[in-house]
Amino acid sequence: KFGRIAVVRSGDRIHAFQDVCTHDNGTLSGGTLSGCEIECPRHGARFDIRTGKALCMPATEDIEVYPVRVNAGDIEADFS
Repeated sequence: KFGRIAVVRSGDRIHAFQDVCTHDNGTLSGGTLSGCEIECPRHGARFDIRTGKALCMPATEDIEVYPVRVNAGDIEADFS
């Protein structure tokens, strides 16, 4: 159901999100992270890793994001 998931740190926050660009199904994890935006390394689509919102073309569909918490040093994501 979930496919690939990327987990990144931006500042003091940890984020988990769908590791698939909605434009062409390429991975986002090889892209550039700038603040809270991840840029797809293939065609430059950008997504907000807090909300999943597609921020620019060629992507028009948002990505899934998942709530994350740190529990005793472990990163836990909620996929429900």
